[in-house]
Amino acid sequence: MMSWACRSEESESPNNLIPYLPNDVALNCLARIPRSHHPTLSLVSKPIRSLLYSPLLFTTRSLLQCTQPLLYLTLRSRDSSLQWFTLHRTNPNPLLAPLPPIPSPAVGSAYAVLGPTIYVLGGSIQDVPSSHVWLLDCRFHRWLRGPPMRVAREFAAAGVLHGKIYVLGGCVADTWSRSANWAEVLDPASGRWERVASPTEVREKWMHASAVVGDRIYAMADRGGIAFEPRSCAWESVGGELDHGWRGRACVVEGILYCYDYLGKIKGFDVGRGVWEELKGLENALPRFLCGATMADLGGKLCVVWECQCNGKEMEIWCAEIGVKKNSDGELWGQLGWFGKVLSVPKGSSIVNCSSVSL
Repeated sequence: MMSWACRSEESESPNNLIPYLPNDVALNCLARIPRSHHPTLSLVSKPIRSLLYSPLLFTTRSLLQCTQPLLYLTLRSRDSSLQWFTLHRTNPNPLLAPLPPIPSPAVGSAYAVLGPTIYVLGGSIQDVPSSHVWLLDCRFHRWLRGPPMRVAREFAAAGVLHGKIYVLGGCVADTWSRSANWAEVLDPASGRWERVASPTEVREKWMHASAVVGDRIYAMADRGGIAFEPRSCAWESVGGELDHGWRGRACVVEGILYCYDYLGKIKGFDVGRGVWEELKGLENALPRFLCGATMADLGGKLCVVWECQCNGKEMEIWCAEIGVKKNSDGELWGQLGWFGKVLSVPKGSSIVNCSSVSL
């Protein structure tokens, strides 16, 4: 009887997440609620609000396999300031919600996603390349300073493989230090950057695009592209087909690299076959031209964000989610899930980056 009374008293405690439920059961329930409902959920009670801002919730969501891919977008305004947003899939109209600004905005930073964190690597500040690294903890939308790189960089390439962050180029290899550290790798567990040996012939300064396909990091330079395989530390030039067809920002979905070719077509590159294919099925689904098109893998779907110029002093940011697959004939086929306007911004703004983070 006393044992039951103790449990009853605990279940009715004002610190309980849900009245009359043990906290471990309540946590199991609350962790399954979609992230988009968390702002409303935080208004229910102080214990629930505290849970939403604790690592325990996100660990539980991961263990229950309840994480969701969320889109994060960076825009540059006309005055060169950076604005950060996350996409809320609210019904009926998804929208971009603002986030705290990065403490030290830079031009030409590289971006990498590892776990719940977006790494912002280098970039120039007042026309001077920096080695700064900033981390956006997407669980709590909090900025943290990361370990600085060994070399200052702008317009570098970056990629994540085997739990480590690799950065390539973005510096002039005119000194021993810059040459030796043209490529480097961060192990987040140790918080240290280490040099990665690279042959002289691959050391281009500017890298205008990069992506990870399989076990390789692909980066497009001023003249040609390169591929790096970390486990064997092997470097090689990419084939002419990939080099000539890769235009603009790209992303990888289910092993296929997608980019927008500025001629109104989304194309996919099959690295194994070495060929580009047009993503069919979207001929009448999207606008003819997608200005500033930027892409991300949003939980196995292709997410495309673009700029839409309007009359007056504003421009619009639009977003589309596309299911991609190969049909029975082996052709790449896209099915539009939804698309629409998600934000209005002053004219002169531009999309810098979009990333997908699972939380």
